[in-house]
Amino acid sequence: MKGMKLWAFLFTATLMSAEPVSNPAEWSKEARKETLTVFQREVYGVNPAGKVASEWVLDRERKVMEGTVVQREYVLTLGGTLKVRALLYLPVGKKDVPVFLGLNFRGNHTVEDGEWITKANDEKRGKAVGRWPVEMITKAGFGLVTIHCDDFDPDEDDGFKNGVHALFEGERNGTSWGTIAGWAWGLSQVREKLEMVPEVDAEKVVVIGHSRLGKTALWAGASDEKFAMVISNNSGCGGAALSKRKHGETVARINKVFPHWFAGNFRKYGDKEETLPVDQHQLIACIAPRPVYVASASKDDWADPEGEFLALKMAAPAWGEVLGEMPEPGGEVGKAGKVRYHLREGKHDIKEWDWERYLEAAKELL
Repeated sequence: MKGMKLWAFLFTATLMSAEPVSNPAEWSKEARKETLTVFQREVYGVNPAGKVASEWVLDRERKVMEGTVVQREYVLTLGGTLKVRALLYLPVGKKDVPVFLGLNFRGNHTVEDGEWITKANDEKRGKAVGRWPVEMITKAGFGLVTIHCDDFDPDEDDGFKNGVHALFEGERNGTSWGTIAGWAWGLSQVREKLEMVPEVDAEKVVVIGHSRLGKTALWAGASDEKFAMVISNNSGCGGAALSKRKHGETVARINKVFPHWFAGNFRKYGDKEETLPVDQHQLIACIAPRPVYVASASKDDWADPEGEFLALKMAAPAWGEVLGEMPEPGGEVGKAGKVRYHLREGKHDIKEWDWERYLEAAKELL
């Protein structure tokens, strides 16, 4: 495969020794902690120490889809001031329900075309309904929880004055957490609160995300071992794609356009990706031994589908697995193990075609 020999050397058991991984246990015990520390310092930022007070309250609920699904809105209050609204769907009459947890871009009200969901902003209701096939998910026996990413932190360079960053005091420096880390931290807060929802199996929470929220899902799943499975959809640079390939969106470009996403230190590596002490295959490996699913789209060159696949392929030894070649559009690999990949035909998006495969994998692996 194009590029495979060039990047084969990248997967190392420890950052300093450059020795190949010999077995999954070695990676899990020795390299994971060290690798996460470097990703915190150089890429996503270090979360501040300490906790904030939190409260999880059921605001309202109703039954939908001819009474087969219960729909709820919960309000998570952080630090006494930050209000986060979580939208939850569960199949009625089920216990120990596994749940997909993911952030959305435009507001919970865009997930469904109707007046019931609390409107977050002026975005059109139901605008993103195609990305969240609630009926498919609940019929498969799963729940869904989604939160507007801006509830945790606005997706803009506001000097980190709002959202979760405002809950913690202290001077910022090159290692301070960015917005992706703030979003990931928020996902972990919700995961914890799902233990209070009686129908939910809180040990079977799948964190999922598309695009920049796919980057977030990977970081959340790597840094929080209580997520049972991690799904990255078209996450690209700073997500599943190898930074050192310098293909599609680059480190320099992403830090110029979205400087708030990452730690300040990540900017040092713009046009100097070869000096990065880590690359994204090592982030994926930090998810082991839990299942991971990376997906690309054939016409999404900006997210570098080949770079996403190569990163997963090089991470696979952490699970004791070996992946084959990158599939043609519409194809899948790794269906027999915990490391899964597919290449969907089409553009940068998350479709029902993707969800069908995520549900199939979650049914088998959880």
